[in-house]
Amino acid sequence: MRVHLAQIKPVLGDVEKNAAKHFEIIEHALQQGCEMVVFPELSLTGYYLLDLVYDVAMDESHPVYQKFLEYSKDIAIVFGYVYESKDRLFYNASAFVHRGVTVHQHRKVYLPDYTLFEEGRYFAAGNRIQTFETEFGTTGMLICEDVFHMSSLYILSQSGVQNIIILSNSPARGNLELGHDASNTWQTSNRYMAGVLTVNVIFVNRVGVEDGVSFWGGSEVYDARGRLLANLEMFKEQTACVDIDLENVRRARIETPFLRDEKSFLLRNFLNSERGIK
Repeated sequence: MRVHLAQIKPVLGDVEKNAAKHFEIIEHALQQGCEMVVFPELSLTGYYLLDLVYDVAMDESHPVYQKFLEYSKDIAIVFGYVYESKDRLFYNASAFVHRGVTVHQHRKVYLPDYTLFEEGRYFAAGNRIQTFETEFGTTGMLICEDVFHMSSLYILSQSGVQNIIILSNSPARGNLELGHDASNTWQTSNRYMAGVLTVNVIFVNRVGVEDGVSFWGGSEVYDARGRLLANLEMFKEQTACVDIDLENVRRARIETPFLRDEKSFLLRNFLNSERGIK
């Protein structure tokens, strides 16, 4: 699987301008023989939208979304956007489109509402973590904070996931001299996820500044043995093609059969017990 990482700096609230950048990158990815291109969380809109959420929201009938479907006839595309449902709820969402159709849509489940985050004020929360079948194997998508909740990873793992795609808008915390807190956390988490769940992990984080907050980039890919295959620079717009050997999942699960040996009944028994139900 040849994946194009698109670590971009979206323009806040300008869907048309951001879409144009997406399509330019997609064309470049096609020229490089890539089979998939992955953009960050809310890549079509920017992050600190506040009341702009309602102006930039779309569904599959939107002309920009339709153009993504056209491009997807030749390459799988993962992008982030604001989805407006038929009942007029607004979601921080990601789409996996390929062969001219929407293969899967993920709606962010865990919306941060602390420190500099206030997603719960503007977005409805998704209520489902799912895998879906692709030409590259069983795949799951998570959006930023979804990753840091064990339920997300456990559900994907127990659903036979082979590739986990993470779209992120992670802001910078700490400083580079003493150790950058956000990047350290993500790198530890991504490597753990890949090696322990024996999955390929594709993490794409944005860059740029919004409302005085910097986003640090540092997008990276790990294989199912927890080996770093690629990492992009911090604080810089950058793209790169990465080759992932899909057979590594099989080899990793033979060498370290954590998935085989997982005793899911322990969790089920706990949740069904008086102690587990609160």
